Amino acid sequence: MLSSAKLARINELAKLQKSKGLTEAEKEEQHQLRQEYLTVFRQHMARQVEGVKIVDSDGNDLTPDKVKRIQKAKGIHNRKD
Repeated sequence: MLSSAKLARINELAKLQKSKGLTEAEKEEQHQLRQEYLTVFRQHMARQVEGVKIVDSDGNDLTPDKVKRIQKAKGIHNRKD
């Protein structure tokens, strides 16, 4: 997870950009912080999707095969098939 200080800095730079513009150094800092944020976001989203198990009302597992393979490789939901 991104630190609260980094999130605050992202927001601060966004406000500066809207009000008076950013220097080249600030633009580069903003870019780096945004890239870091996106990397962390994507990692968390991938973990969320990998942990999902879809079951219908009859108890049939409808989880997509690609997700099942990932879950099996990582030992999630005791996948054996």
